Amino acid sequence: MASNTSAIIAWGSGEDGQLGIGNNEEREWVCAIKSLDSQSVRSVVAGSRNSLAICHDGKLFTWGWNQRGTLGHPPETKTENIPSQVKALANVKIVQAAIGGWHCLAVDDQGGNEYGQCGEEPERKDDTGRPLRRDIIIPQRCAPKFVVRQVAAGGTHSVVLTRDGHVWTWGQPWPPGDIKQISVPVRVLGLENVRLIAVGAFHNLALQEDGTLLAWGSNEYGQLGTGDTQPRSHPVVVHGLSGLTLVDIAAGGWHSTAITEDGEVYGWGRGEHGRLGFGDNDKSSKMVPQRVQLLAGEDIVQVSCGGTHSVALTRDGRMFSFGRGDHGRLGYGRKVTTGQPMEVPIKIPPPQNLSEDAAEGSWIAKLVACGGRHTLAIVDWKTDESKHNCWYPTIMHKTYESMAISFI
Repeated sequence: MASNTSAIIAWGSGEDGQLGIGNNEEREWVCAIKSLDSQSVRSVVAGSRNSLAICHDGKLFTWGWNQRGTLGHPPETKTENIPSQVKALANVKIVQAAIGGWHCLAVDDQGGNEYGQCGEEPERKDDTGRPLRRDIIIPQRCAPKFVVRQVAAGGTHSVVLTRDGHVWTWGQPWPPGDIKQISVPVRVLGLENVRLIAVGAFHNLALQEDGTLLAWGSNEYGQLGTGDTQPRSHPVVVHGLSGLTLVDIAAGGWHSTAITEDGEVYGWGRGEHGRLGFGDNDKSSKMVPQRVQLLAGEDIVQVSCGGTHSVALTRDGRMFSFGRGDHGRLGYGRKVTTGQPMEVPIKIPPPQNLSEDAAEGSWIAKLVACGGRHTLAIVDWKTDESKHNCWYPTIMHKTYESMAISFI
């Protein structure tokens, strides 16, 4: 049974059931995913139009858009609005997962096996001799030679960080038609001793052990941080971050963020709708990283980048959202688009059967995941006294044991 002092919450668009609340309605305020109350959830992931949850016992639950077999369930339904366990992985302990635009990847507790819809050599060919692409409805083992440290998924491609610090990729790493599809994993050259990766729709970030941040992929809005809008097929150093100690990175549809050891946030890439958090008077794209002054002093430990919005999590468990506001994706009751970070109130009922001493408290967030037009978070109930002892590791959401990857 799950701890009765934790909850999984969601808000934003529910058109494909991605909120997991039993209907396809949108929510402009935070709401609890009741069907997960009986599970001990360690991590959540928000995709473009779907979601997943990883439990401490290794169970994997998915919900939302399922038209291409993305959820790992039989394709009888095109959308599912209640979380369901992926039965094909019932005998596997899953510790990581990622959702791309059309596929899902998961990693077991050995770090050596991934499951997903790509990364295998096509065996069949069409009448022209080209590899025959097919949807994989039931999860299958892929990339078996890797011992995985972290996995991420973009719009139509996958990226893996192995425990030896190397990065591998496959799929369609650029917008369709721009480059040939990669059907088997290939190593990304120019990267060594990588400790974190982040993947957007069609761009990628890699943070090395020496603190160097590199990027490659599409760059039409400056999301690579190179000072221009030229795409890069190989990793290049992100400008403007020398002298800073980075502890976390994130990538959205067309924007990127990094967090320093002092809890400061830097953002770059597409600024439309205010998704970078530079205020309502500055929604321009940034070609190089710039400090998000409006979050200064908040001690940020995580930023999750969605398609057109972002959410920042503080060390004391508060969430600040900014960017596009329609469909309620900012979570504070107003469908207003803004570049001003605003706190997301967690107004759900307290846990049941609390002791009298524990009844006086409030919800605090410990992990957040932004999707295309919705957001998920894990929250804990903390008494007023226990809040003073609250502390979350800066990169808890990206460690091997627990992580949340989200994109577009």
